[in-house]
Amino acid sequence: MSDTADRQVWTDFGRYHLDRGTNPPEPQRANWTFWDGGPGDEVLGDLAGRRVLDIGSGTGRYAVHLARAYGAVIDAVDGSPTQHQRALDRYSKDEPGVRFILADILEHLRLETEPYDVAYAMHSFGFVDPHQLLPALAPRIRPGGRLVFSVLHTNRDGLGPSSTVHPRPEGVRLGDDGMLTTSMWVLTPALWEDLLVEAGFLIKDVTVLPSPTDDDPVTCQLITARRCARVTSRPRTTAPPVAQTALGVCVIVTDAEERVLLGLHRSGVWECPGGKVEPGESLEETAVRELREETSLSAQTDNVEVIALLLDEVGGTNRATAVAVVAVHAGSPTAVEPELVSRLGVGEDGRAAGSALRAVRAGAARMAVRSPH
Repeated sequence: MSDTADRQVWTDFGRYHLDRGTNPPEPQRANWTFWDGGPGDEVLGDLAGRRVLDIGSGTGRYAVHLARAYGAVIDAVDGSPTQHQRALDRYSKDEPGVRFILADILEHLRLETEPYDVAYAMHSFGFVDPHQLLPALAPRIRPGGRLVFSVLHTNRDGLGPSSTVHPRPEGVRLGDDGMLTTSMWVLTPALWEDLLVEAGFLIKDVTVLPSPTDDDPVTCQLITARRCARVTSRPRTTAPPVAQTALGVCVIVTDAEERVLLGLHRSGVWECPGGKVEPGESLEETAVRELREETSLSAQTDNVEVIALLLDEVGGTNRATAVAVVAVHAGSPTAVEPELVSRLGVGEDGRAAGSALRAVRAGAARMAVRSPH
């Protein structure tokens, strides 16, 4: 579908509701999903006096809510003339703290020179080519500024995200009168992360939000990121340097056959339990805590064996991940966080991971024999 045809969809959508005089209720909080509940305004951080961009603002109701509730100064930008008219019909064009702007978002970003402290989009981010939107958006968010947006993850037909950065047709519901079809970028969390990092953002969190009802397959992603701050040389002081590395632990849980316990993440990836090291914790203590919190298995620190350290870098942040093996544990594994990990098991991936673990152990033993220390 062409860009012109996609824009016409939103003009038709707005015209449908203008003709019927329909308006959604005034929100009490931000809604990043298509149902009640889940994260709200808090993910946007402190908005008092902040300059904020609402991408694809529609009727403007969330921009008005945030301006009234927190004193934010918001540019509510929408490219559909009928959606823009709905906002003007609902609110005064002189609504305190909100400027309603009829413009294509890419054109607005090209002309706007003053940076934003926060940019957000509720459901509208996936309707714009990220290869165009993210490079245009990054220079318009101040270094350290926040970007928050929600996008579709799994649609109403149960179709999950694409593994390539290409649009696909998705439906836009017209009340009880059928559907319009437009292009949408429905991407895996890993692809969104790659695109954001490439554009100069540092990922803070990617959360998959499933519908609360079993008969609804729709899931959304909520993504929070920060614009990478400019790094200058550190002034010479007597204070210690600021930490530049995130430290975490990956827990390899094995059974008597050295099969590895894995969890199926909502993104479709099998992974080991683990998480970041909290202040004051040892690596062994972190492994025991994360194991209990994510699988309900209990273990003792004496039974945790740290066998490797993985170093990598994501979005300008160095990451050090200690690989810890826990072979002695008690209890039955349970997916304690089903909204993130749907189930635990061994399966073929666990057997393959067990083979890889034995190879790592063998390699470490050979290195120890050769080491002169």
